[in-house]
Parts: sequence; C-alpha cells; structure tokens
Amino acid sequence: MIDMLMAKKAFADYVKSYDIQNDKIKLKVEHIERVSQIAKKLATKLELNKEDVALAELIGLLHDIGRFEQIKRYNTFNDKKSVNHGEFGVHILFNQKDGIIRNFVKDTQYDEIIKKAILNHNKNGSDIPDDLTTRELLHIKIIGDSDKIDILYILTYEKKETAWEKADLSDDIITDEIYKDFMEKGRIDYGKKKSSVDTLVGHFAYIFDFNFPDSIQYIKEQNYMERIYNRFEFHNQKTMEQYKKIYDKVVKYMKTLGDQGNI
Repeated sequence: MIDMLMAKKAFADYVKSYDIQNDKIKLKVEHIERVSQIAKKLATKLELNKEDVALAELIGLLHDIGRFEQIKRYNTFNDKKSVNHGEFGVHILFNQKDGIIRNFVKDTQYDEIIKKAILNHNKNGSDIPDDLTTRELLHIKIIGDSDKIDILYILTYEKKETAWEKADLSDDIITDEIYKDFMEKGRIDYGKKKSSVDTLVGHFAYIFDFNFPDSIQYIKEQNYMERIYNRFEFHNQKTMEQYKKIYDKVVKYMKTLGDQGNI
C-alpha cells in the first residue's frame, strides 16, 4: 500500500534541511512536485490500476531526491562535474546505514521498481537495460516522459542562469560530434558534450525519445519546442545555422505524428 499523504509529508520534511532560498533548490522542489503530478496524470491516462497510479506518483516524488545533496555539495546539476544524481538518489534512499525510503513508503514490495526507475529515469531508450520486468519498464517510461515534459517547461519559463548555470549562451558553439549525432540519430552522446548549447541540443533530442503519444501531444499543445528555440541566438554563424537545422528536424518530426491525445 502506498500512502501519498505520508510520502508528501516526508518529502516536505526532507527538503527543510536545505536552503529553499537557493534558486537551484527551489527549482528542484517545484520540478519534483510537478513531475509527480504529471506522472500521476499519465498513469491515469494509461488506465493503470490505482496502485500503479500511486506508484507512478511516488516515483515522481523520489526520482530527483539525489539532487538536493548534489547541489549542497557541488552547487551544480551537472552530473559529469559531480555525481550521477540517479545513483546518488538510490544511495540516499536505500543504503543500509541510514537510507530513508521507509519515510516515504512502508511496504518493501515496491523497492526494486523504485530503484530501477530512479536509476534509469534520465536514460535514452536504447540505454535502458533489457532485463526488466514489464512493470519495471512501464514505470521507467512513465517517469522518463514526465521528467522530460517538465524539463522542457523549465527551459521555456525559468531564468536561464538557474536552468543553465549561466545567463548567456550566445558565445557557445555546438560540438561537431554532437551535431552529427543529432542529425543522424536524433540523439546525442552526453559524454561528448562540451558546452551548454550541446546540452540544449540534447533537450531538443527529447522529442525523439518520448514513450507515449499523449506526452508528445502535450508538448505540441504547449508549444515548448518553438518557445525554447526562440529563447536563444548565437554569435557564431555556423552554430546558428546548425541550431536552425536542429529545430527544423524537430518540427518536421512532430508534424509526422499528428494529433494523438493529451495529458
């Protein structure tokens, strides 16, 4: 049994130990709360039973739990410069010495699904392990889509310096390998990225990695991709031309999908 009132109280208690006035902490609290509700709505739209709807909502609440300590210790969201926040979150929740998972859910039957969902929530589909149960994979897909939907919301509306850790990306250059991978595969290798605009290209690649038609339809209705595109201009002419081609590829792909539902 999952008691979401208990889980939400545990989350509120947990974040009290962090500086809510810190823009990064505030951003992450709001992101987690929105993702949890998006996951609940998506699971409901998929006509899952009440238990799995609650589980999707709980995973949304826990998926970025590692971010708070990451920000406190390293003052960055950049996993490459600090720690893998998914692995860190699982450690915080489940380590044998002082893991806090029982503060959020008393029943141990959901532990493996929660662990695997957190570990894989920010991976591309092809990077997700193939030894998962049907239920584990379903919840990984739900949290993956929910997380991406809200990240696109953040990139559309939040201050650039909070989302990107710099206010101005205009001097950034798209790495050639990143551009090549995006145009050929519709995805990037995050290990190759060298700039904030490389990360931005990765966010445009989200559109090719959504799992559910309702997710893409919602993105289309909110016009996130166009709004994000229009927030940035680059001084380097080559990068600006590449940026336009990246956006055009996204628009062309979305047009091929048609209207398929919403959340």
